Amino acid sequence: MNEHDEQEFAEYFAARQDSVRRTAYLLCGDWHRADDLAQTAFVALHRRWNRIRDRGATDAYLRKTLVRASIDESRRPWRREQHVDQVPEPEPAGERLDEQVALRADLLAGLTEVPPKQRAVLVLRYFEGLDVAGVAKVLGCSEGNVKSQTARGLARLRAVLGEEVETHG
Repeated sequence: MNEHDEQEFAEYFAARQDSVRRTAYLLCGDWHRADDLAQTAFVALHRRWNRIRDRGATDAYLRKTLVRASIDESRRPWRREQHVDQVPEPEPAGERLDEQVALRADLLAGLTEVPPKQRAVLVLRYFEGLDVAGVAKVLGCSEGNVKSQTARGLARLRAVLGEEVETHG
């Protein structure tokens, strides 16, 4: 890569790294794994940087790479989570958490119980704000598949949270 391309990539990386890391966290539920996923996506983007003709499509390419890396990583045997019969009691907090923060924590915990592809669909639809067609393009599947994965993912999230999950959009 020439110096101009390196500079261009460095500027893009600086502008997008926090957003990509947050999306990765929503996909996997662990900040350390999110860092790894974001790094994987940016390395893949860097390898192809000088071959990208339409710079407007860079976000879509990066998002697709991130989602695929997340799904691939979840399939690795050493990444499978161990389920226990009883959840350990949380340590009592000194002060009561704000309701919004507690809801966010419950939602993030609930997302970890949703299968990887359904989680990817939910994150792309409701956190990244993509429409059904956009999610289908990122995941390389049909719009009908996105709709069914969304329905199943929301049903699983509702079951885990034990309440109605509101969706806007």
